[in-house]
Amino acid sequence: MNIENAVAVVTGGNRGLGRAFVARLIERGAKVYAAARDPQKVDVPGAVPLRLDITDPESVARAAGIAADATLLINNAGVSTHASLIDGDLGDIELEMRTHFFGTLGVTRAFVPVIEANGGGAILNVLSVLSWVHLPQYGGYSAAKAAEWAQTNAVRQELAPRGIKVSALHVGYMDTDMAAYVAPENKIDPVLVAEAGLDGIAAGTPEIIADEFSRGVKQNLSAPIV
Repeated sequence: MNIENAVAVVTGGNRGLGRAFVARLIERGAKVYAAARDPQKVDVPGAVPLRLDITDPESVARAAGIAADATLLINNAGVSTHASLIDGDLGDIELEMRTHFFGTLGVTRAFVPVIEANGGGAILNVLSVLSWVHLPQYGGYSAAKAAEWAQTNAVRQELAPRGIKVSALHVGYMDTDMAAYVAPENKIDPVLVAEAGLDGIAAGTPEIIADEFSRGVKQNLSAPIV
C-alpha cells in the first residue's frame, strides 16, 4: 500500500504509539484522522481529531460515518490493567477483552465497508509480544492480545479477496506512559515502532516484528513450555 495519499484512521491517536503513528503518517503524506475518546487531546499539527471510543458501538458507527474516505485503519487503542487471571479483578479482565478483542473487531467491522468502497486498502492491528508469551502478572492482557492475534489472522484471510490487506504489529516494551515503570534501557522508541509498522504496511507484510526481543520470542515459539 502507498502510504502517501492514504487516508488513515488511528485509534488511540492522542498519545504514545498512536500519536507517533499520526505524526509519521502526516510526514509521509497521508491524511490522518486521530481518533480518541477526547479529541481535544489530539495535538499533532495537521491531524483531524475524531471522537471514538472503541468500546462504544454507537461511537464507532459515528466515526466510520465521518471518516468515510478512509483507506487505512490502524487499530492501536488499548489498555493494560495488570490483572492476573486468578486473583485479578474480573472487571479488569473483561475490560481487557472488551477493548483488545471486541473493540478492535467492532472498529474493523465498521471500517471494512468504508475501505472497500474506497477501492481497498489496509488494516494494521497493534498487538504485543504478549500475544505469544503469557505471563501471570499480565494474564488479562496476554489473553486479550492472544485473542486479538487470532482475530487478526482470521480476518486477514477473510478480507484478502476484498482488496484489504491485514497486518499484525508485535512489539515489547515501548517508551510510553503505559510502560512508565519499565527501565529505559528495556524500552524502544515508539517513533521507531511506528516507522516499522508503516514500512510493513507499505510492503504488505502480514506480520511485522518491531524489536529484537519480539523477534527472539517468535523464533523460539516451538521451544518446550517451561
